[in-house]
Amino acid sequence: MAKRALKNKKIRLVAIGSALATGAAVVTLLPSANAAEEKTPEQIMTMCERSAVVSGEKRSVEDFGGAFADGFQADNCDFAETNFETFDGPKEKASIDFPNCEPNATDPAKVSITWKATVGQGEGKYTATQQGAGGGLFGFLSGSWLKHKGTTDLTIKSVTAGDKETREVPVGKVLHMEFTPKMQRMTGEWRVRIDADPGSFAVNPSPEQNFAAPEVIEGPVVLAGAAGAPGIADGVAKPVLTDC
Repeated sequence: MAKRALKNKKIRLVAIGSALATGAAVVTLLPSANAAEEKTPEQIMTMCERSAVVSGEKRSVEDFGGAFADGFQADNCDFAETNFETFDGPKEKASIDFPNCEPNATDPAKVSITWKATVGQGEGKYTATQQGAGGGLFGFLSGSWLKHKGTTDLTIKSVTAGDKETREVPVGKVLHMEFTPKMQRMTGEWRVRIDADPGSFAVNPSPEQNFAAPEVIEGPVVLAGAAGAPGIADGVAKPVLTDC
């Protein structure tokens, strides 16, 4: 009896192996067709840029350089802000050097200094959000950015600060102006949605799919310009003295 049971077990194992070899059991080994695929942040950003609606604005395939046959990769994409903060940016030398290094100098030198600093306005993590990147998504961030005090449109590439001052340079010293911009950082994520498909005779139904890519945007705090002039970068300018 034991030998017959063992023989039957071997026959069943052979039958299962044959089914796998012929593809009869392949369906049970594949993941569900409805499972959302993993996407890299860059892939999610491409889906966002090629969404039918971005931040509430209906899009045409021409907006991202596509053709009619290309269609959209997603139904909706929104930017959701999660944090906003200000901080001091990197110091920048904003003027030429003004030395008072003559061997016979005995008095401080009075100099007129014109200084100027330029600060980049807005940087994103992804190519699709960079300024000038084929339209990109950068303009869609302005709505969130502009609601904070002291900001300007993200599509402006840079802002400047400058002034003309009279300073004294002590004997044996070299003077230059240094500017520390006040910066701001907006953190959030791009949220992409593919709507559920009820399916049809030839197409299997699929559930709603959602993807998210983190985003960080940095730029200077901007003070309003006079009489409608472009805004200027906020920050602190100070003289720096070094030895000759």
